[in-house]
Amino acid sequence: MTKLGVIGGGGWLGKALLLAALADGAVAGEALTVSSRSAPVAGFEPWPAVRQTKDNAALAADADIVMLSVRPQDLDAIRLDLSGKLVISVMAMVPLAELAERFKARRVIRAMPNAAAEKRLSFTPWLASPETTVADCAFAERFFRASGMAQRVETEADLDYFTALTGSGPAFLAAFADAMMSDAVTKGIEPDIAERAVRQLFLGGSALMADSGQTPAEIMQTFLAYAGTTAAGLEAMAAADIRTPIARGLTAAAARAAAGTNSR
Repeated sequence: MTKLGVIGGGGWLGKALLLAALADGAVAGEALTVSSRSAPVAGFEPWPAVRQTKDNAALAADADIVMLSVRPQDLDAIRLDLSGKLVISVMAMVPLAELAERFKARRVIRAMPNAAAEKRLSFTPWLASPETTVADCAFAERFFRASGMAQRVETEADLDYFTALTGSGPAFLAAFADAMMSDAVTKGIEPDIAERAVRQLFLGGSALMADSGQTPAEIMQTFLAYAGTTAAGLEAMAAADIRTPIARGLTAAAARAAAGTNSR
C-alpha cells in the first residue's frame, strides 16, 4: 500500500484535494497522514483511519509520497531529506529544480490546482521531472482528477502560464462580475439585487458554456449574428479593446509565477 503524507493538509487547498481524493478512492484513509500546525483538523471524520500529526519529520519517515501544500513563504521552515520519495508540490513560484535541491529528491511533480477543488471543479495542470516513473504520474493524474480535471504539461513555462490562467480560480471572473455589478448600481439598481443577478448570470452562463459544443468564440459569434442587444454590447467591448487588459493581467500573473524564489 502506497502511503501518502501531506504537509499542510489541514489548509483550505490541501484539505479540499484530500477530501475529494478520499471520497473518490484515489487515496485510502489508512494510507494517509496529514500534518497541520492546528492538528487535529475537522473534516476527516468519515475516514477515521487517517492519521493527523504536527510532526513533519515523522510524517515524511512513514510516507512513500510527500505532498507539500503550504504557502511558498513557509517553505524555508520545512527541512527534510526526501530522497527516494516522490515529492508533489501544489505551491506556486517554486520550480522543480529548487524542490529537488531542497529535499534531495529526484522524483518531483508540480501541480497548480485552484480554489474550485473544493467543488471538485478544479482544472489542475501538472508537470513531472524526468526521473518520475509511470506509476508516479498515474498516481498524480488519478489524485488530481478526483477534484476536477487534470492536465499534464511539458514545461515549467506552461505551468507558470496556467498558474495565471486557471490558478486564479474565481478571482478574474470576480473582477468582471464586480465591474458588471458596479455598472448596474450606477444605473439605479439596488446593490443586493445587482449582486444576485450577476451571481446567477455567472452560474447559469458557466453551466451553459461548459455543456456547449461550441467554442467561446463561436458562442459570441452566435450572439453577434443575431444582431440584438447582446451583440451591441459585445461590439462596444471589442471597440474598447477588452482583450488587451485581460492579456496584460495574465502576462503579469504568469511573470510573477515564473519569477520563483526571487519574488518571495
